[in-house]
Amino acid sequence: MKAMILAAGKGERMGNLTENTSKVLLQVNGKALIEYHLKNLVSAGVTDVVINLCYHADKIQDFLGNGQHYGLTIEYSLEEKLLGLGGGVHNALHLLGDAPFFVISGDMWTDYNYADLSKQLESKAHLVMTNNPPFHPNGDYPLENGIILMSGKNNLNYAGFGVFHPDLFRNSGAGSYGITKVLNPVIEEGLVTGEHFQGAWMNINTPKELEALRIKLENL
Repeated sequence: MKAMILAAGKGERMGNLTENTSKVLLQVNGKALIEYHLKNLVSAGVTDVVINLCYHADKIQDFLGNGQHYGLTIEYSLEEKLLGLGGGVHNALHLLGDAPFFVISGDMWTDYNYADLSKQLESKAHLVMTNNPPFHPNGDYPLENGIILMSGKNNLNYAGFGVFHPDLFRNSGAGSYGITKVLNPVIEEGLVTGEHFQGAWMNINTPKELEALRIKLENL
């Protein structure tokens, strides 16, 4: 199974930390944020990774190269302007193929084992959900009996990674748009599964969150 890591964003909330580099290249305990994902993917048996790029694209390519150093083949999907999650995946479909693939936000960290992600996708998408973080107290979608719903009680937070079928994006068209444009129609049809992950997960959007991750990793 292939994986796509989302790494095109500007990381504006990081302030001067991302003036001259990409957020996914910020170092935490001697390793770039994106390298934690690459290591996890290799452990899960993934060999082919696609990374979308826009902001400081050249620096990410120079740092990661073709992936050989990590035991991977890395290809890049370049965006002249930010396309969002939905538009970014659509733009990379020619690299991702016809089978379901992982999609992972590069600006989060988790101890979830990517080997546990469902490789036999029986729905249009499978989302990993977490408890709602303080910055997103209302969550995204409820999860009942393994099915993501559009509405209901006890919303959970989409953790920024899951498994997606390429058909979801083929008919969505080019352009800049988020994942809800793609997901909501199939959620309404009951075609999106999910799981509630209660292990360690952190969104890394600010210097404070980056420092919290550093402290957490030092104490593991």
